[in-house]
Amino acid sequence: MTIASRFFERAMKLPPASSRDVKVQRDLRIPAPGGVELLADRYLPGGGRPPLVLVRSPYGRRGFWGVVFGRLLAERGFQVVIQSCRGTFGSGGTFDPFGPDEHDDGLATVAWLREQPWYPGRFGTVGPSYLGEVQWAIAADAGPDLRAICPQVSSADFRAPLYAGGAFSLETALTWVNQVAGQERRFAMARQALAGRKLRPLFGRLPLGDLDRLATGRHAPCYQDWLVHGDPDDGYWKGRRFTATLDRVTAPASMVGGWYDLFLPHQLRDYAALRAAGHEPHLTIGPWRHADNQAAAAWVADALPWLRAHLLGDRSGLRQDPVRIFVTGAEEWRDLPGWPPETQPQRWHLQPGGALDTGPPAPGEPDRYTYDPADPTPSLGGAVELQGRARVDNRVLEARPDVLTYTSEPLAGDLEIFGEATAELFVRSSREHTDVFARLCEVGPDGASVNVCDALLRLAPGQPAPEADGAIRARFPLWPAAHRFRRGNRIRLQVSSGAHPRYARNTGTGEPLATATTLLTADQQVLHDPEHPSAVILPAAAPAGGPPPAGPPKPQHP
Repeated sequence: MTIASRFFERAMKLPPASSRDVKVQRDLRIPAPGGVELLADRYLPGGGRPPLVLVRSPYGRRGFWGVVFGRLLAERGFQVVIQSCRGTFGSGGTFDPFGPDEHDDGLATVAWLREQPWYPGRFGTVGPSYLGEVQWAIAADAGPDLRAICPQVSSADFRAPLYAGGAFSLETALTWVNQVAGQERRFAMARQALAGRKLRPLFGRLPLGDLDRLATGRHAPCYQDWLVHGDPDDGYWKGRRFTATLDRVTAPASMVGGWYDLFLPHQLRDYAALRAAGHEPHLTIGPWRHADNQAAAAWVADALPWLRAHLLGDRSGLRQDPVRIFVTGAEEWRDLPGWPPETQPQRWHLQPGGALDTGPPAPGEPDRYTYDPADPTPSLGGAVELQGRARVDNRVLEARPDVLTYTSEPLAGDLEIFGEATAELFVRSSREHTDVFARLCEVGPDGASVNVCDALLRLAPGQPAPEADGAIRARFPLWPAAHRFRRGNRIRLQVSSGAHPRYARNTGTGEPLATATTLLTADQQVLHDPEHPSAVILPAAAPAGGPPPAGPPKPQHP
């Protein structure tokens, strides 16, 4: 056992190794379509034909990935083949991120594995993020000997998180492109640690089509494609989305997600699709970002018992309930039979004077603010990829003149929510092209306003269609959550028009995303009255034997 595997074993609190003797075969050459050869390493514990796990990665097959998904699994009884995706780390061809090659190359690799004398007759797959995307690429077509999949912090639809709410996920896209561009250089890990400092000034530059070149020294074809193929019906996405084949996936699936992970809403849609197809996938959601240390530990801790159960028939390590979630606010884990649990919608209306309550909407004038894309409302916490904290005090953000807040009275009792809260906001704007961003927060006795969940919706002419009086009814789900608002604390809803650079700013012009440089301010109105009942709708959990916890007293409005 290497020093690195010993370190990760302790850090991840893994069960002890069953074998310290792991042999590694380097640079196996696997034929792929188009005459390309893909390189792979094989980790083998002891002798015989132990159960097989396939890992396909664009991030290399050694270093962190080789230890965590190679040696750690091999030391616990699995043989592991870690393959470098096309065009990365010595594999032939050109890397086309999330492209159709991942389906064809993955199936070619499976066909090659079946021909090897050490193939045990069945296999599983495992891995997070891109390593999960490539599992979905083959899951429906790999055959009945695919017995288990573990797609973690990932989704079967790459486009959906890239254009969450219709706005381009600028920070995620540019950070990832910069990471991949430099990952095969010396000291790549150290360079990535400094990437945030390097990229920060670039996020304020326009046009967006120049940013990849400014970050990496050259244009990245995938980044350029993402900017110009934003329409979900664009043919570019054919072969890059696998949601339509989820009903044909038969391999048992176990997923790990994080409340502050960029893939989470779409991962939960994958989970729901598998449930609808009659399967019972396992699901774990923790208080994690996309790839922080706790999330990485959960990837391995979740995969080990799942792979043992479905490749070895040893179900002793599986938990009884298929769903395990961390409830923020309560700061505790809970096991559930499914997700989401039964809830009852509570409608909290925006009221005059920045109030928020469950009473009927009161008459009042719209609230107004100006959104200036030259000074875009910044992102703070939330579903960040690698940089920064997820849960933060939002008071510095809420002090800006382009952010509105609506706050309840102190809660009379604890209130728990499970699932997707929904923002339903009636708005008017001086621009046809604009954004609506909503964030749910919990305000403590000291005034700290900590974010729970949020989302953005990009508005364009006719999307959505205006109401009879010209107002726009912007209704959209917030990020999934499992959270307890504590008695005596307050619920707060923020409303603004952006969260930059998490979402690319709306220039207000409708110009093409890649080339837009003109910035137009937008005069915004949020309406809240009986004809425009703006609200946040909370999926409230009903306590046993009674209705949902009582909210604050409902004031009598004139």
